[in-house]
Amino acid sequence: MKYVLVTGGVVSGLGKGVTASSIGVLLKACGLRVTSIKIDPYLNTDAGTMSPFEHGEVFVLDDGGEVDLDLGNYERFLDIKLTRDNNITTGKIYQHVIAKERKGDYLGKTVQVVPHITDAIQEWIERVAAIPVDGEDGPADVCVIELGGTIGDIESAPFIEALGQFSYRVGQGNFCLVHVSLVPVLNVVGEQKTKPTQHSVRGLRGLGLIPDILACRSTKALEENVKEKLAQFCHVPLENIFTLYDVPNIWHIPRLLKDQKAHLVISKVLNLASIVKEPYLEEWTSRAELCANLHVPVRIAVVGKYTSLSDAYLSVLKALLHAAVACRKKLVVDWVPACDLEKETEKENPNAYKAAWKLLKGVDGVLVPGGFGDRGVEGKILAAKYARENKIPFLGICLGMQVAVIEFARSVLCLHDADSTEFKPQTKHPCIIFMPEGSRTHMGGTMRLGSRKSIFSVKDSKSAKLYGNKTFVDERHRHRYEVNPDMVERLEKAGLSFAAKDETGKRMEIVELPSHPFFIGAQFHPEYKSRPGKASPLFLGLIAASCGELDSVMNPSSAHQHLISNCPKNVFVNGNSKKASNGLADVRHNNGYCNGLYTR
Repeated sequence: MKYVLVTGGVVSGLGKGVTASSIGVLLKACGLRVTSIKIDPYLNTDAGTMSPFEHGEVFVLDDGGEVDLDLGNYERFLDIKLTRDNNITTGKIYQHVIAKERKGDYLGKTVQVVPHITDAIQEWIERVAAIPVDGEDGPADVCVIELGGTIGDIESAPFIEALGQFSYRVGQGNFCLVHVSLVPVLNVVGEQKTKPTQHSVRGLRGLGLIPDILACRSTKALEENVKEKLAQFCHVPLENIFTLYDVPNIWHIPRLLKDQKAHLVISKVLNLASIVKEPYLEEWTSRAELCANLHVPVRIAVVGKYTSLSDAYLSVLKALLHAAVACRKKLVVDWVPACDLEKETEKENPNAYKAAWKLLKGVDGVLVPGGFGDRGVEGKILAAKYARENKIPFLGICLGMQVAVIEFARSVLCLHDADSTEFKPQTKHPCIIFMPEGSRTHMGGTMRLGSRKSIFSVKDSKSAKLYGNKTFVDERHRHRYEVNPDMVERLEKAGLSFAAKDETGKRMEIVELPSHPFFIGAQFHPEYKSRPGKASPLFLGLIAASCGELDSVMNPSSAHQHLISNCPKNVFVNGNSKKASNGLADVRHNNGYCNGLYTR
């Protein structure tokens, strides 16, 4: 097994996750099998109980693991399925070591950070790296490890020490360290400054880790004299210094690395030069160019609770982007704070109220994502009501589905106090109830989590057609509340259709309004399995409906013809290279890189 460790210096948010994912893509394009591990030095056992404002979205895996959002980047870039153990946290390691101590595995020894914690970290890495994640048998060839945080953080110290030991443990030729650092440009002098990176590398060396490669983040490509200075003062060969400058979207990063021959440098450090082939990245290049040149916009409102931080809905944004690119449209996201749609805001902040409703009324489609707590719920209900009454394409995810059901019960069934017991425990008409198997005393890891079957009960529904008329789908879940089974019959008689249910037939998974052009809610999170080039069917349906092209997407034969007729320059469809004339024009930065979509 070969290991590539990606660390970060100077500041956080440089894009280590995107860099690690892009290195994985590059190595995979060379014919190697790749897996990934993310190390988060916080004490939490997992990301499940953290606020999105603190750490961005919680990404959910097939096995129910609630993990850091960077694992979502790994899965999307590498098209793999990771496990909860691919996300290592300080909490997990200490919990593991203390459990062994209580069991008596240490035979009365004094349990210490060195060697017990550091050994546990190394053993965890070796064990998880051997787990196949690409659907094939046997371990991968290369494991890309990302160390979260910044070099010098006190909480990272045990991991730094463990990784220093690990590099000697696996031996030279099996370990490659890529250090991502910042080379800023001061407006006063207008030159690229190397001192922050020099200090970062000095700190890294002082902790026992020697970088093989420097990946330098900057607004523009590094000047040659700057690279020479870094090589001299950081003791890294000139050809091992790469520049990761700002690009129109993050899909450009694998090609950017290839153009600087990063694959040759990494394969040389890992003694793989004799077996790697020239990386084939035509599909990535074509997709990136298409994404950078789309012009016809599709405007989607994301009505949520955490709209001030886009990372809180990162997978939703990526799924929207995948679908928009598939439909050859430029994605424009309008962030609508759910609270600003409510009547209380009209009294307290009329300008915010007017602005929110102006945004909502100017979009082509509405998406209400998941969330927890009662803040903004009434605003989400109003958004669902507006979309339903005005025939605007609507997609509700998790809580978004639940508020759509509540709104329907209030408006159509005239149950004005209909609500969820999450927000109003004593409501007379509980449309949404707490799941019987849930825990009311422990929050972490007690929800209905991971991949579950949703069986289509309405065969001619829009959602069934979008999924290719399958009898069931496996999608990832993260919820404590569900549609009240006792109200289903009444809701269906009023016109609501529950198109898919769980294996028991008692838990509602997909809800539709057949009389509406596109009004769908899903209890699961379809965004977690969306991939570049393989957009989530429900997101594809939302974008297509918002563009007036839903029929072509639901009809497989016409959908194929639609794809060919709108195919971009150098994009490969069924192995055939096609030409394009449009792409994504506007971009906005995310984690230092441009994320390939325009938001406002």
